[in-house]
Amino acid sequence: MSEGTFQKIKNTEEKMYGPLKVLVCGYQPDDQELFLSLLGQVGMGNVPVVFINEEDSEITLKDLLYRADRSGFGKTSRMRRAVITSGFTQKGLHLLISTYNQVGLPAQLWAALTPISEKWSINHLLEELAKEAAAIKRAKNK
Repeated sequence: MSEGTFQKIKNTEEKMYGPLKVLVCGYQPDDQELFLSLLGQVGMGNVPVVFINEEDSEITLKDLLYRADRSGFGKTSRMRRAVITSGFTQKGLHLLISTYNQVGLPAQLWAALTPISEKWSINHLLEELAKEAAAIKRAKNK
């Protein structure tokens, strides 16, 4: 990532950066319901969630994190599909990702908030995540 580096998340109880919240991009209303249900299944039903759409594309992650729980719920989003977590433990993020994958939901981008990324617009973060995902895929195919 520009101005930062990709770091693999460990499987510890260490709390990661930021307030406890999830930013969700690119989900249609039915998928939003599924995601909230998934959070409940992994014991995270109390975690605040903000649903992001195109109108939010130039807003910084830091500003999006100030939004109320369930903001944007029910609105259609044509953005890249992604989940950005804030304030999770590393173990909690691993649990969420593995459960998401087991349920068989569509592939998406994943990120954890950092002091660098919180200053970026959501669009900038999604672009960086897409580049990162492509680089990881290329490395795996070598």
